[in-house]
Amino acid sequence: MDKVLKINKSMEKGIIDLLKFLLESKKVDGIFTLRKLGQNNVDYALITDVSGLNDAVPFYPLMPANAGKILSHLTQKKPIKKPIAAVVRPCELRAFVELVKREQGSLENFLFISSSCGGVFPIKSIEQKDFDKYISNYWDTVKNADISADIRSTCKACEYFTPYSADITVSLVGEKKLDKECRIFLNTDKANQAIKGFDGEISEEEFESSEISSLLEKRKTEKKKLFDEIHIEDLGLEGMVEVFGKCIGCHVCSRVCPICYCILCDFESATYDYSQSDYEKELHKKGGLRLPPDTIFFQIGRLTHMSFSCVGCGMCTDVCPVDIPVAAIFQKTGEETRQLFDYLPGKDVEETIPVMIFKEEEFTELGE
Repeated sequence: MDKVLKINKSMEKGIIDLLKFLLESKKVDGIFTLRKLGQNNVDYALITDVSGLNDAVPFYPLMPANAGKILSHLTQKKPIKKPIAAVVRPCELRAFVELVKREQGSLENFLFISSSCGGVFPIKSIEQKDFDKYISNYWDTVKNADISADIRSTCKACEYFTPYSADITVSLVGEKKLDKECRIFLNTDKANQAIKGFDGEISEEEFESSEISSLLEKRKTEKKKLFDEIHIEDLGLEGMVEVFGKCIGCHVCSRVCPICYCILCDFESATYDYSQSDYEKELHKKGGLRLPPDTIFFQIGRLTHMSFSCVGCGMCTDVCPVDIPVAAIFQKTGEETRQLFDYLPGKDVEETIPVMIFKEEEFTELGE
């Protein structure tokens, strides 16, 4: 059984009350959460003044950036006296855990608040005049443990919509009384200490539910549909060239990726710059040259990196100007890697990244 805090208010009001309590009681130094901007848009903000929480929308179904990457810039290498309470989605938390493994952050500096996640809308959705209807329909699907037709394709196909390492988990999926009740599961001693003094009912319940199991089966069906559409296993080299041939070399997919943290990406360094003589050699050899060059090489290079790192947030597909289904391809490739190494990116900070270890028996299998 899990310890659960029940607040007899709507989910939105209950979470805001808890965040205000954490800040006012000085349990945390700040709150990292989504904040409303104008009518539809949101951004991530680090809030230290309680009044700033009046604009907070912690679980608004938009992801303007993957919070894992943002938090890696905020973190300090040494533990701090009081943590920052960070409200993030499961894929964002997994992204941060992967960055911690790469020495780009510290879990000790945060109180992580996550939720069972209904997914997010593509960023372009905010341009819709009737976006408010999208939001209303979205919360209906969350209550009914269903899948909104308008969320990111990667969200529809995501099987990892409950967090693995959150201190606090807000139950959203299948909660019929979201408008009247907020159920918050306390997963760690850090969480139990943080809510001391907060007004709410404490009981013990199971977090896993039939509603969560039901949504999982629906997500698996959507994942099969998504993978069948891209049929990556049948593409071969020519197929990969066709899919990635649309790439214009903007590299925006890598810039929004939470796992790409290098200050200077090797693909954007002088290593891959073409000189005049390089162009002449290629033209002489092929009689023609794609411009900009090496875009397919860039995508395949990222594919090898993301096969053991992708957390399926979908940011890359969301920002691609030529609509390459980058995230779906990464998801499919990542699934093959997961099965091979029994490794899910971001699930456990103690699990070593597959490419950073070897086992002696692997050499035996190769005949060494």
